[in-house]
Amino acid sequence: MTTLLTEGPSVLALTAQRSWRALRYFNLYRLLIAGTFAGLAWAERLTPPTTYPDAALIRWTATLYFSAALAFGFVYWRRPGGLTLLRNLQLPLDVLCITLLVQGSGGVSGGFGILLVVATAGSCLLAGRRTAVAYASLATLALLAQTLYGIARLDYAPTSYAQAALLGLTCFAAGLLSAWLAEQARTSEELAAARAVELRNLAQLNEYIVQRMQSGILVLDEGINVVLANEAALRMAGQAAATPGRSLVEFSEPLSKAWLSWVQRGENPRLPLALGAVGAEAIVSFARLERVDGVSTLVFMQEAAETHQRVQQLKLASLGRLTASIAHEIRNPLGAISHAGQLLEESLALSVGDRRLVQIIAQHSARMNDIVSNVLIIGRRMSASAERFALVPWLNEFLAEITEQHALAPGALVCASRETAIIVHMDKSQLHQVLSNLAQNALRYSRDLPLVKFLVARQPGTGRPVLDVCDTGPGMPATDAQQIFEPFFTGVGGGTGLGLYIARELCEANQATLVLLSAGSEGCVFRLCFAHPDALALVN
Repeated sequence: MTTLLTEGPSVLALTAQRSWRALRYFNLYRLLIAGTFAGLAWAERLTPPTTYPDAALIRWTATLYFSAALAFGFVYWRRPGGLTLLRNLQLPLDVLCITLLVQGSGGVSGGFGILLVVATAGSCLLAGRRTAVAYASLATLALLAQTLYGIARLDYAPTSYAQAALLGLTCFAAGLLSAWLAEQARTSEELAAARAVELRNLAQLNEYIVQRMQSGILVLDEGINVVLANEAALRMAGQAAATPGRSLVEFSEPLSKAWLSWVQRGENPRLPLALGAVGAEAIVSFARLERVDGVSTLVFMQEAAETHQRVQQLKLASLGRLTASIAHEIRNPLGAISHAGQLLEESLALSVGDRRLVQIIAQHSARMNDIVSNVLIIGRRMSASAERFALVPWLNEFLAEITEQHALAPGALVCASRETAIIVHMDKSQLHQVLSNLAQNALRYSRDLPLVKFLVARQPGTGRPVLDVCDTGPGMPATDAQQIFEPFFTGVGGGTGLGLYIARELCEANQATLVLLSAGSEGCVFRLCFAHPDALALVN
């Protein structure tokens, strides 16, 4: 079973990838800030002491901050797992180091406190709302604790409380806003990912439908190059595989000529085209496809056998209605004639000449009855109950039945096949009737053993199963070969001339073809070409 829908990378996987990327980018910012302050501190550019009371604390804190950022960078590069743990560790590091920087700069008035707002906002981008509240609370408590320590031990001004509170509120506002924006972005990302999955599914489903269609589909770009070709189109054109960008002339020259005629005249071909495959004819139509990025051409290819099959079904339906009239208008009087002849034959007063006339009446009455019966068979077989089955095992059973029925010697009928797994799609009873007729004709004319050969193979180019029935008779004249499938044509006295006609009609009812492949002096070869089993199975 073919899997149609694939979701690709999950939304969680995509979110994790983006989270790792965000952590790395934010750590680069951490390295830049910590490295800058560490460099300035060690270069003694943070003096005079009146501006930064504790330059040594700033120096060592910035160095510690930079070292920790380097360690985080290595971890983010390796991506060992534990994304949530690493995310929850980085903010306490930021809070600790920035609070110490605030301490060394003389409190929130020193300007380092704004770094805590940035750190809180950056961490909240990767967290939910509840976690964002916890992050902002941690940053605010750290600021208030540092301010309380400064007022108690370092003679900070009482207004430092207000500054710390305002900075804490800023941390809350920045954190919650960042978390809300991140949540909106994640929602949009999930929606976009879901839409992308739907688009991929629709594209894959459309491709599956196009590929499995029984009609051939070609899409040509403005340069008349093949952009898309489904399996049916490849089969009709006798191509093994589609090559994107291949010109239409290389794909199929008859199709290219038909396209040129369509462009010049604006009319689709009226007659079926013989494409690349052996015996494959298709009814072709072109349509212009307007697109945003240009104009394409859509080519529809319908197997002529299918169209002929529809006509054949209509013809058989009409013939079925005709046979009902035949049964009433011909068979009943014919039965009366035959019965009267039998009664006349029982008369004792008949002369020898009269008895010969009675025999002629009985003989031709039986022949007329066979003709009516055969025509009625066509009427009853208007629809085929086709099924998939392996041809070679079924054919072996059929040959055993014919051998026993005609009391043939062993080896009189031979079945040969290069592969035993050939599958056909046909009504078994109708196939039995077709092959019975071919076998009886072959046995009537064959002279040498084996009397009849049944050869199973695949048609080159299309892959359709074929069955050749070969006899060892004298062949037939070319004039007879042209009329052999015509109704009531017979080369044998007493024959109805409907056997091969009915056989061909039954084949066409199953979308198969029956042709006379050769009729030379070495014997006749009839070829039964079955419909492609995969295409018929899909339609049914």
